[in-house]
Amino acid sequence: MEEIRADGITKRFGNVTALKNVSLKIASGELFFLLGGSGCGKTTLLRCIAGLETPTEGRVFFGDRDVTGLPTHKREAAMVFQSYALWPHMTVGQNIAFGLEERKVEKKEIQRRVEEALKMVKLDGFAKRGVDQMSGGQQQRVSLARALVVRPKCLLLDEPLSNLDAQLRLEMRSEIRRIVKENDLTGIYVTHDQAEALSMADRMAVMDEGGIAQVGPPEEIYRQPISSYVAGFIGETNLLKGTVREGRQVETPNGVLTATPSVEGFQPIPGSSVILSIRPEAVEIVNPAEGSLVGRIIGRIYLGSLIQYSVGLDDGTVMQVTEQNPQIIRSPGDNLIGLRVSTEDVTLLER
Repeated sequence: MEEIRADGITKRFGNVTALKNVSLKIASGELFFLLGGSGCGKTTLLRCIAGLETPTEGRVFFGDRDVTGLPTHKREAAMVFQSYALWPHMTVGQNIAFGLEERKVEKKEIQRRVEEALKMVKLDGFAKRGVDQMSGGQQQRVSLARALVVRPKCLLLDEPLSNLDAQLRLEMRSEIRRIVKENDLTGIYVTHDQAEALSMADRMAVMDEGGIAQVGPPEEIYRQPISSYVAGFIGETNLLKGTVREGRQVETPNGVLTATPSVEGFQPIPGSSVILSIRPEAVEIVNPAEGSLVGRIIGRIYLGSLIQYSVGLDDGTVMQVTEQNPQIIRSPGDNLIGLRVSTEDVTLLER
Protein backbone atom coordinates (compact mmCIF):
# COMPACT_ATOMS: atom_id res chain seq x y z
CA MET A 1 0.00 0.00 0.00
CA GLU A 2 1.14 3.52 -0.75
CA GLU A 3 -0.24 6.99 -0.30
CA ILE A 4 -0.72 8.74 -3.66
CA ARG A 5 -0.44 12.49 -4.02
CA ALA A 6 -1.06 14.79 -6.95
CA ASP A 7 0.38 18.28 -6.47
CA GLY A 8 -0.81 21.08 -8.72
CA ILE A 9 -1.46 18.92 -11.79
CA THR A 10 -2.21 20.84 -14.98
CA LYS A 11 -2.53 19.05 -18.30
CA ARG A 12 -2.89 20.77 -21.65
CA PHE A 13 -3.56 19.21 -25.04
CA GLY A 14 -2.73 22.01 -27.47
CA ASN A 15 -5.12 24.85 -26.66
CA VAL A 16 -7.33 22.67 -24.46
CA THR A 17 -6.67 22.57 -20.71
CA ALA A 18 -7.96 19.23 -19.44
CA LEU A 19 -6.75 19.65 -15.83
CA LYS A 20 -6.36 22.91 -13.96
CA ASN A 21 -3.98 22.89 -10.97
CA VAL A 22 -5.46 19.75 -9.38
CA SER A 23 -4.15 18.68 -5.97
CA LEU A 24 -5.30 15.51 -4.27
CA LYS A 25 -4.13 13.13 -1.54
CA ILE A 26 -5.25 9.48 -1.47
CA ALA A 27 -4.50 7.57 1.71
CA SER A 28 -2.70 4.25 1.78
CA GLY A 29 -5.19 1.39 1.42
CA GLU A 30 -8.03 3.67 0.37
CA LEU A 31 -10.48 2.94 -2.46
CA PHE A 32 -10.85 6.41 -3.93
CA PHE A 33 -13.25 7.42 -6.73
CA LEU A 34 -12.87 10.12 -9.38
CA LEU A 35 -16.42 10.95 -10.40
CA GLY A 36 -17.82 13.34 -12.98
CA GLY A 37 -19.45 13.78 -16.36
CA SER A 38 -17.83 13.43 -19.77
CA GLY A 39 -14.96 15.86 -20.31
CA CYS A 40 -14.52 16.75 -16.62
CA GLY A 41 -10.88 15.52 -16.56
CA LYS A 42 -11.24 12.39 -14.42
CA THR A 43 -9.65 9.96 -16.90
CA THR A 44 -6.86 12.43 -17.73
CA LEU A 45 -6.04 12.71 -14.02
CA LEU A 46 -5.99 8.92 -13.68
CA ARG A 47 -3.68 8.62 -16.69
CA CYS A 48 -1.32 11.21 -15.19
CA ILE A 49 -1.25 9.23 -11.94
CA ALA A 50 -0.71 5.99 -13.88
CA GLY A 51 2.14 7.36 -15.99
CA LEU A 52 0.23 7.12 -19.28
CA GLU A 53 0.24 10.93 -19.56
CA THR A 54 2.87 13.41 -18.40
CA PRO A 55 1.51 16.49 -16.60
CA THR A 56 2.22 19.84 -18.24
CA GLU A 57 2.74 21.20 -14.73
CA GLY A 58 2.77 19.62 -11.26
CA ARG A 59 4.12 16.44 -9.68
CA VAL A 60 2.84 12.95 -8.80
CA PHE A 61 4.08 11.15 -5.67
CA PHE A 62 3.72 7.52 -4.62
CA GLY A 63 4.61 7.59 -0.95
CA ASP A 64 7.73 9.76 -0.74
CA ARG A 65 8.80 8.98 -4.32
CA ASP A 66 8.40 11.55 -7.06
CA VAL A 67 7.20 9.32 -9.92
CA THR A 68 6.21 12.07 -12.36
CA GLY A 69 8.72 10.94 -14.97
CA LEU A 70 8.50 7.18 -14.39
CA PRO A 71 6.60 4.70 -16.63
CA THR A 72 3.65 2.79 -15.17
CA HIS A 73 5.48 -0.46 -14.30
CA LYS A 74 8.18 1.41 -12.37
CA ARG A 75 5.51 3.08 -10.26
CA GLU A 76 4.35 -0.39 -9.08
CA ALA A 77 0.88 0.47 -10.34
CA ALA A 78 -1.43 -1.67 -12.48
CA MET A 79 -4.21 -0.43 -14.74
CA VAL A 80 -7.58 -2.02 -15.53
CA PHE A 81 -9.32 -0.65 -18.61
CA GLN A 82 -12.95 -0.33 -19.68
CA SER A 83 -12.25 -2.39 -22.82
CA TYR A 84 -10.51 -5.24 -20.86
CA ALA A 85 -7.57 -4.95 -23.37
CA LEU A 86 -7.06 -8.75 -23.50
CA TRP A 87 -5.21 -10.60 -26.27
CA PRO A 88 -7.91 -12.63 -28.10
CA HIS A 89 -5.43 -15.17 -29.52
CA MET A 90 -4.09 -16.08 -26.05
CA THR A 91 -5.55 -18.24 -23.32
CA VAL A 92 -6.63 -16.79 -20.00
CA GLY A 93 -3.39 -17.94 -18.38
CA GLN A 94 -1.24 -16.48 -21.17
CA ASN A 95 -2.98 -13.12 -20.86
CA ILE A 96 -2.37 -13.01 -17.13
CA ALA A 97 1.24 -14.19 -17.47
CA PHE A 98 2.17 -11.60 -20.12
CA GLY A 99 3.33 -8.91 -17.69
CA LEU A 100 5.45 -11.37 -15.72
CA GLU A 101 7.10 -12.65 -18.89
CA GLU A 102 7.98 -9.07 -19.84
CA ARG A 103 9.62 -8.75 -16.42
CA LYS A 104 11.64 -11.98 -17.04
CA VAL A 105 10.10 -13.84 -14.09
CA GLU A 106 11.05 -17.54 -13.88
CA LYS A 107 8.49 -19.92 -15.49
CA LYS A 108 7.55 -21.89 -12.36
CA GLU A 109 7.01 -18.67 -10.47
CA ILE A 110 4.84 -17.37 -13.31
CA GLN A 111 2.65 -20.46 -13.17
CA ARG A 112 2.28 -20.21 -9.41
CA ARG A 113 1.39 -16.52 -9.50
CA VAL A 114 -1.08 -16.96 -12.36
CA GLU A 115 -2.93 -19.61 -10.34
CA GLU A 116 -2.82 -17.33 -7.29
CA ALA A 117 -4.25 -14.39 -9.29
CA LEU A 118 -7.04 -16.56 -10.74
CA LYS A 119 -7.99 -17.62 -7.22
CA MET A 120 -8.18 -13.96 -6.14
CA VAL A 121 -10.79 -13.24 -8.81
CA LYS A 122 -12.62 -16.57 -8.33
CA LEU A 123 -11.62 -18.09 -11.67
CA ASP A 124 -9.72 -21.12 -10.38
CA GLY A 125 -9.02 -23.62 -13.16
CA PHE A 126 -9.67 -21.23 -16.06
CA ALA A 127 -6.02 -20.80 -17.11
CA LYS A 128 -6.35 -22.87 -20.31
CA ARG A 129 -9.70 -21.39 -21.36
CA GLY A 130 -9.75 -19.20 -24.47
CA VAL A 131 -10.57 -15.56 -23.83
CA ASP A 132 -13.24 -15.69 -26.54
CA GLN A 133 -14.99 -18.42 -24.53
CA MET A 134 -15.46 -16.11 -21.54
CA SER A 135 -18.44 -13.90 -20.71
CA GLY A 136 -18.01 -10.15 -20.30
CA GLY A 137 -17.93 -10.45 -16.52
CA GLN A 138 -15.35 -13.24 -16.69
CA GLN A 139 -13.19 -11.23 -19.10
CA GLN A 140 -13.21 -8.31 -16.66
CA ARG A 141 -12.08 -10.69 -13.91
CA VAL A 142 -9.23 -11.84 -16.18
CA SER A 143 -8.30 -8.21 -16.69
CA LEU A 144 -8.23 -7.76 -12.90
CA ALA A 145 -6.13 -10.92 -12.46
CA ARG A 146 -3.62 -9.65 -15.03
CA ALA A 147 -3.29 -6.44 -13.00
CA LEU A 148 -2.98 -8.26 -9.67
CA VAL A 149 -0.41 -10.85 -10.82
CA VAL A 150 2.38 -8.25 -10.93
CA ARG A 151 1.68 -7.49 -7.25
CA PRO A 152 1.13 -3.78 -7.59
CA LYS A 153 0.90 -1.41 -4.69
CA CYS A 154 -1.74 0.63 -6.51
CA LEU A 155 -4.67 -0.51 -8.66
CA LEU A 156 -6.00 2.04 -11.15
CA LEU A 157 -9.39 1.35 -12.76
CA ASP A 158 -10.85 3.31 -15.68
CA GLU A 159 -14.64 2.70 -15.85
CA PRO A 160 -14.07 -1.08 -15.60
CA LEU A 161 -17.75 -2.04 -15.37
CA SER A 162 -19.33 0.16 -18.02
CA ASN A 163 -19.46 -2.64 -20.63
CA LEU A 164 -21.31 -5.08 -18.33
CA ASP A 165 -25.04 -5.56 -17.92
CA ALA A 166 -26.80 -4.25 -14.80
CA GLN A 167 -26.72 -7.49 -12.77
CA LEU A 168 -23.03 -8.14 -13.49
CA ARG A 169 -22.16 -4.57 -12.53
CA LEU A 170 -23.79 -5.13 -9.14
CA GLU A 171 -21.85 -8.37 -8.59
CA MET A 172 -18.52 -6.89 -9.70
CA ARG A 173 -18.83 -3.85 -7.42
CA SER A 174 -18.45 -5.96 -4.30
CA GLU A 175 -15.79 -8.13 -5.97
CA ILE A 176 -13.56 -5.18 -6.86
CA ARG A 177 -13.87 -3.71 -3.37
CA ARG A 178 -13.05 -7.12 -1.85
CA ILE A 179 -9.99 -7.52 -4.08
CA VAL A 180 -8.64 -4.06 -3.19
CA LYS A 181 -9.12 -4.57 0.54
CA GLU A 182 -7.95 -8.20 0.76
CA ASN A 183 -4.77 -7.42 -1.16
CA ASP A 184 -3.91 -4.24 0.77
CA LEU A 185 -3.99 -2.08 -2.35
CA THR A 186 -4.52 1.62 -2.81
CA GLY A 187 -7.22 1.88 -5.46
CA ILE A 188 -8.27 4.76 -7.71
CA TYR A 189 -11.45 4.19 -9.67
CA VAL A 190 -12.82 6.44 -12.44
CA THR A 191 -16.56 6.38 -13.17
CA HIS A 192 -19.50 8.54 -14.18
CA ASP A 193 -21.88 6.20 -12.33
CA GLN A 194 -22.99 7.80 -9.05
CA ALA A 195 -24.41 4.55 -7.63
CA GLU A 196 -21.09 2.79 -8.20
CA ALA A 197 -19.22 5.52 -6.37
CA LEU A 198 -21.68 5.78 -3.47
CA SER A 199 -21.75 2.00 -2.90
CA MET A 200 -18.01 1.30 -3.22
CA ALA A 201 -15.87 4.32 -2.31
CA ASP A 202 -14.11 5.13 0.94
CA ARG A 203 -13.87 8.68 -0.37
CA MET A 204 -14.51 10.38 -3.69
CA ALA A 205 -13.70 13.52 -5.64
CA VAL A 206 -16.43 15.05 -7.81
CA MET A 207 -14.76 16.73 -10.79
CA ASP A 208 -16.03 19.51 -13.06
CA GLU A 209 -14.31 21.34 -15.93
CA GLY A 210 -10.82 20.11 -15.10
CA GLY A 211 -11.00 20.85 -11.38
CA ILE A 212 -12.25 19.28 -8.16
CA ALA A 213 -15.66 20.46 -6.99
CA GLN A 214 -15.73 18.53 -3.69
CA VAL A 215 -13.86 15.73 -1.89
CA GLY A 216 -15.24 13.58 0.91
CA PRO A 217 -16.78 10.26 1.94
CA PRO A 218 -19.93 9.21 0.04
CA GLU A 219 -22.38 10.09 2.82
CA GLU A 220 -20.92 13.59 3.17
CA ILE A 221 -20.99 14.26 -0.58
CA TYR A 222 -24.61 13.08 -0.76
CA ARG A 223 -25.96 14.78 2.36
CA GLN A 224 -23.76 17.89 2.41
CA PRO A 225 -23.03 18.93 -1.19
CA ILE A 226 -21.35 22.31 -1.30
CA SER A 227 -22.71 23.39 -4.68
CA SER A 228 -25.72 22.98 -6.93
CA TYR A 229 -23.48 21.10 -9.40
CA VAL A 230 -22.48 18.48 -6.82
CA ALA A 231 -26.01 18.21 -5.42
CA GLY A 232 -27.44 17.66 -8.90
CA PHE A 233 -24.73 15.26 -10.03
CA ILE A 234 -24.87 12.97 -7.00
CA GLY A 235 -28.39 11.57 -7.11
CA GLU A 236 -31.66 13.40 -7.63
CA THR A 237 -32.36 16.63 -5.78
CA ASN A 238 -34.74 19.57 -5.70
CA LEU A 239 -33.01 22.94 -6.06
CA LEU A 240 -34.98 25.91 -4.72
CA LYS A 241 -33.98 29.56 -4.95
CA GLY A 242 -34.48 31.75 -1.91
CA THR A 243 -33.49 34.83 0.07
CA VAL A 244 -31.82 34.64 3.48
CA ARG A 245 -33.73 36.04 6.44
CA GLU A 246 -32.51 36.04 10.04
CA GLY A 247 -30.65 33.00 11.31
CA ARG A 248 -31.05 29.97 9.10
CA GLN A 249 -34.43 30.91 7.67
CA VAL A 250 -34.72 31.19 3.90
CA GLU A 251 -37.71 32.73 2.16
CA THR A 252 -38.69 30.95 -1.07
CA PRO A 253 -41.50 31.92 -3.48
CA ASN A 254 -43.57 29.14 -1.88
CA GLY A 255 -42.84 29.55 1.82
CA VAL A 256 -40.17 29.94 4.47
CA LEU A 257 -37.82 27.01 5.14
CA THR A 258 -35.21 26.58 7.86
CA ALA A 259 -31.97 25.25 6.33
CA THR A 260 -28.74 23.62 7.46
CA PRO A 261 -25.54 25.02 5.84
CA SER A 262 -23.61 22.36 3.91
CA VAL A 263 -20.28 23.83 5.05
CA GLU A 264 -19.56 24.46 8.72
CA GLY A 265 -19.33 28.18 9.43
CA PHE A 266 -21.07 29.20 6.21
CA GLN A 267 -23.79 31.76 6.98
CA PRO A 268 -24.76 34.21 4.21
CA ILE A 269 -25.89 37.67 5.25
CA PRO A 270 -29.62 38.47 5.38
CA GLY A 271 -30.97 39.55 2.02
CA SER A 272 -28.52 37.49 -0.04
CA SER A 273 -29.75 35.06 -2.68
CA VAL A 274 -29.07 31.36 -2.05
CA ILE A 275 -29.94 27.91 -3.36
CA LEU A 276 -31.41 25.11 -1.24
CA SER A 277 -31.07 21.39 -1.97
CA ILE A 278 -33.74 18.93 -0.82
CA ARG A 279 -33.49 15.22 -1.68
CA PRO A 280 -36.78 13.68 -2.94
CA GLU A 281 -36.73 10.91 -0.31
CA ALA A 282 -36.50 13.53 2.49
CA VAL A 283 -39.90 15.03 1.63
CA GLU A 284 -43.04 13.75 3.39
CA ILE A 285 -46.53 14.23 1.97
CA VAL A 286 -48.92 15.53 4.67
CA ASN A 287 -52.13 17.53 5.02
CA PRO A 288 -51.81 21.06 3.58
CA ALA A 289 -51.99 22.67 7.05
CA GLU A 290 -49.01 20.60 8.25
CA GLY A 291 -46.67 21.29 5.33
CA SER A 292 -43.95 23.90 4.90
CA LEU A 293 -44.82 23.89 1.19
CA VAL A 294 -48.16 23.32 -0.54
CA GLY A 295 -48.83 22.01 -4.05
CA ARG A 296 -50.67 19.55 -6.27
CA ILE A 297 -49.58 16.16 -7.63
CA ILE A 298 -49.09 16.52 -11.38
CA GLY A 299 -47.45 13.18 -12.17
CA ARG A 300 -46.30 9.89 -10.68
CA ILE A 301 -44.07 6.92 -11.50
CA TYR A 302 -44.81 3.66 -9.66
CA LEU A 303 -41.78 1.36 -9.28
CA GLY A 304 -43.06 -1.25 -6.84
CA SER A 305 -40.79 -0.68 -3.86
CA LEU A 306 -41.13 3.07 -4.27
CA ILE A 307 -43.22 5.71 -5.98
CA GLN A 308 -42.02 9.03 -7.40
CA TYR A 309 -44.38 12.00 -7.41
CA SER A 310 -44.03 15.28 -9.27
CA VAL A 311 -45.63 18.05 -7.22
CA GLY A 312 -46.37 21.45 -8.75
CA LEU A 313 -46.02 24.45 -6.43
CA ASP A 314 -47.83 27.79 -6.85
CA ASP A 315 -44.99 29.53 -8.69
CA GLY A 316 -44.61 26.71 -11.23
CA THR A 317 -41.71 24.97 -9.44
CA VAL A 318 -41.94 21.16 -9.66
CA MET A 319 -40.79 19.20 -6.60
CA GLN A 320 -39.82 15.53 -6.87
CA VAL A 321 -40.99 13.42 -3.92
CA THR A 322 -40.07 9.74 -3.37
CA GLU A 323 -41.97 7.41 -1.02
CA GLN A 324 -40.50 4.03 -0.07
CA ASN A 325 -42.84 1.04 0.28
CA PRO A 326 -45.93 3.11 -0.56
CA GLN A 327 -49.13 2.06 1.20
CA ILE A 328 -51.28 4.72 -0.47
CA ILE A 329 -51.07 5.41 -4.20
CA ARG A 330 -52.06 9.03 -4.79
CA SER A 331 -53.35 10.22 -8.15
CA PRO A 332 -52.66 13.49 -9.94
CA GLY A 333 -55.43 16.01 -9.44
CA ASP A 334 -56.56 19.36 -8.07
CA ASN A 335 -56.45 18.46 -4.39
CA LEU A 336 -53.86 20.37 -2.37
CA ILE A 337 -51.19 18.43 -0.46
CA GLY A 338 -48.57 19.59 2.02
CA LEU A 339 -44.86 18.84 1.82
CA ARG A 340 -42.93 18.52 5.08
CA VAL A 341 -39.15 18.28 5.36
CA SER A 342 -36.90 18.44 8.43
CA THR A 343 -34.37 21.23 8.90
CA GLU A 344 -31.47 18.75 8.59
CA ASP A 345 -32.65 17.74 5.14
CA VAL A 346 -32.85 21.29 3.74
CA THR A 347 -29.26 21.98 2.69
CA LEU A 348 -28.07 25.56 2.23
CA LEU A 349 -25.49 25.38 -0.55
CA GLU A 350 -22.30 27.41 -0.41
CA ARG A 351 -22.42 28.06 -4.17
